[in-house]
Amino acid sequence: MSNGKTKEIMQNFAIKQALNYVEKDPEQNIPKLMKLVDRSCPDGWYEKQRAAIRNVIEKKDNWYDLIMKIFDLDAGVRKTFLQNFIFNSALKGSAIQEEVRERENCNVPWAILLDPTSACNMHCTGCWAAEYGNRLNLSLETIDSIIRQGKEMGIYMYIYTGGEPLVRKKDLIRLCEMHPDCEFLSFTNGTLIDEEFCEEMLRVKNFVPAISLEGFEDANDSRRGEGVYRKVKHAMDLLKEHKLPFGISTCYTSRNYEDITSEEFFDYIIGSGALFAWFFHYMPVGQGAVSELLPAPEQRETVYRRIRAFRSTKPIFSMDFQNDAQYVGGCIAGGRNYLHINAAGAVEPCVFIHYSNVNIHECTLLEALKSPLFMAYHDGQPFNKNMLRPCPMLENPEKLRGMVKETGAQSTDYEAPEDVDTLCGRTEPYAEKWKDTADRLWEAEEASGQEQ
Repeated sequence: MSNGKTKEIMQNFAIKQALNYVEKDPEQNIPKLMKLVDRSCPDGWYEKQRAAIRNVIEKKDNWYDLIMKIFDLDAGVRKTFLQNFIFNSALKGSAIQEEVRERENCNVPWAILLDPTSACNMHCTGCWAAEYGNRLNLSLETIDSIIRQGKEMGIYMYIYTGGEPLVRKKDLIRLCEMHPDCEFLSFTNGTLIDEEFCEEMLRVKNFVPAISLEGFEDANDSRRGEGVYRKVKHAMDLLKEHKLPFGISTCYTSRNYEDITSEEFFDYIIGSGALFAWFFHYMPVGQGAVSELLPAPEQRETVYRRIRAFRSTKPIFSMDFQNDAQYVGGCIAGGRNYLHINAAGAVEPCVFIHYSNVNIHECTLLEALKSPLFMAYHDGQPFNKNMLRPCPMLENPEKLRGMVKETGAQSTDYEAPEDVDTLCGRTEPYAEKWKDTADRLWEAEEASGQEQ
């Protein structure tokens, strides 16, 4: 047996022993475990992260409450999540990713987003998947191949988008069985989550839904259809009853931004059992895109301020992908932290940006990461020094226009291929309006950081 394999087995054993120790009495044993970790770790090893965890434990604040909520989950699901997410993905996986990055001189993502199907049982306003039709699917064998290639590069996190992924429940559960060392998350409208599927989630232990919710009933159903809010509530009730982890995914627009950033909404999703909330800025992509749904600068600033305020007071992990780029160093697409593979196999840099040079049916995952458009992302990131203007499409449209034209990338939209000038022409007015507000907020962020 190689030294590397022996080390991995020992690390696995140590992680499991530590988790078993914490399980016996989380409130008493987490602080003890942290002291043991501090004594055992090399100088400087994850020092800031360890200090942050110690601070949470000592203060017993909202983050501590969130940790305790995790220990209310089904024990088998919780152990599997902590093993797959902390050890496989964050520790072992990140080390392999860094090694491949240096060797191949290209981006290697932390997660792969992929569309099992273009089919969906709904047709929501502003959703790119609504334009895609229902004819395309990635085969079970293709998805398995993607995951196997990904694991060779240290990628243990896989996120399903669509379409509606749960249209293919059986295949998704089969993939959980085939890859028990990976964690699978799925964006879903929630309407297909039932008692039987909750039992399957309990059995495989490594599947986590992120349910789309656009606010309270009126705001949600105006975009998603009458009765959907009640179906989502039923799904959340089922997941909570079965002690299963889940989160909320919200797209904020000029119409619903007040709803989804209200304290009432945060308290509602927390009370429903959600452990995380991911907020996505509306993107005017594809045929029928509604530019009026783009938030005005003052509306986006409201979202920015409210989410940050609740992050420090509410027991839920919230992430605003457009306004929190400073925590991840800018745009995370193009394989830097993730990439997207659509149901036709096109490997795209971003789930919102539908251009590509390559198809997974015709190349390896590594070849896709070294394709012209992905290398343009690799060489161009970050696209702006102002981390509140991270995106090459929404806030820096000249960057996307240049990359697509210089690399010869083609539109991958299933129904109506969109010229990059048309798309960027739609975002240029927004980018110009947002610039002054973004610069003011970013200057305040930098000044605050320097004071600290």
